[in-house]
Parts: sequence; structure tokens; C-alpha cells
Amino acid sequence: MCKRPLSSLSSVGTLVAPSILAADFSILGEEIRRVERAGADMLHVDVMDGHFVPNISIGPPVVEKIRGITGLPFDVHLMISRPLSYIGAFATAGADGITFHLEADDDPAEVIKAIRREGCSVGLCLKPASPAESVFGYLDAVDLVLVMTVEPGFGGQRFMADMMPKVRDLRDEIDSRGLRVHLEVDGGIDESTVGAATGAGANVLVAGTAVFRHPLGAEHAIGILKK
Repeated sequence: MCKRPLSSLSSVGTLVAPSILAADFSILGEEIRRVERAGADMLHVDVMDGHFVPNISIGPPVVEKIRGITGLPFDVHLMISRPLSYIGAFATAGADGITFHLEADDDPAEVIKAIRREGCSVGLCLKPASPAESVFGYLDAVDLVLVMTVEPGFGGQRFMADMMPKVRDLRDEIDSRGLRVHLEVDGGIDESTVGAATGAGANVLVAGTAVFRHPLGAEHAIGILKK
């Protein structure tokens, strides 16, 4: 069962979720402890199957191993075609929240139910081509909406500023309904783009390269993003 729901995290201010995709995997445990000490609010764990997106990353065994070295909540982002087949495995491995794509092959309503059965928080993600309105019908059933600000699959891509109207539309809809749903952005987030993202209404920032590889260190990078 999942341990710490993402809904327990503050909806006031900005939360930073370093993506371990940008970490040095040869010293992954040290990298995770480093960003935890630096003030990270959660960890973003990208899972890719080589089919839904053109890259392959990690599976439940890695999540299980790193679960024992940090108390940070894990938001496991399933960039896979069939999320229903893997929810139980990732929940058992130590996910606190599971985020899946609206564009995946499985019925979103069934995926949401399956994640809830495991006791995990639910996140719903949109690729750049999907409009904000496509998730409006699910907002009452999720804890987080993730807007991709790059095409998913690889880290280090350039921020897509034309996704900001989508973020604004989602923020307006969430607020108009009085929902406590986190609004997250992922892709190209750094000190030059954070203002646009938070100005549009995002309160959770996924940042990989900008945190793990900042020349002044993770604490400096996270501090800038939170300000």
C-alpha cells in the first residue's frame, strides 16, 4: 500500500519534484539523498516502456530499492501503453502517487479505480497535443494533473511555452470548482522558465537537469525554483 498521499502536500506555494531521470545512476542513492537535503518535496520517477514513448527507463525493482533510502513521496510517472498491468507492482514497490497518461491504451476511469484500490494518489498526464478540456471530466477523481511541457521520452528538452494557455485553463477549471488538485508541469523547467509556469498556475515543478546538474548545486537550484 502507498504510504504518503500527494494530497497531504501543501497546495500553498511551489513544490519541487526532481526527476531522477537526470540523476547519476551509478550513485543513485547518493543523488537522491542530496536532493532530499536540498529541499525537494517529492521525487518524480519516470517509467518508460519504449512503446508509448521512444525510450526505456526503469521498473518496479529500482523503485523498491530506492524506497528504503528516503522518506520523500514518490510520484511514479507511467509513460507506458498499458498502465493497468503495472499499477500493483509499482504500488507494492513503494509508489505514493501513480501518474498515467490520458493517451494510454487503457480506459482512464479503470486506471483511476485501480490506483485507488492500491491506496495511491492519482495523477493524470497530458501530452502536448492533448487539450486541457480532455481531462475536465476526471478532475473530481484525481489528486494531480500533469501537463507535459516537452514531448515525453527524453530529459533535457526545450520548454514549450505554448503549453502555458493549457496550464491556465486547467488552473481556472480547478479553482472554479474549488478542487484541491495539484497542477504539475514537466519538461524544460529551470530558472528561466519557472516564472512562466508558476504564473500560469502550476504549483508543482518537475525538474531534472536543472536540479541534479546545476553548477551551483541542488540546494541553490531548488531555492530558485521555489522563489
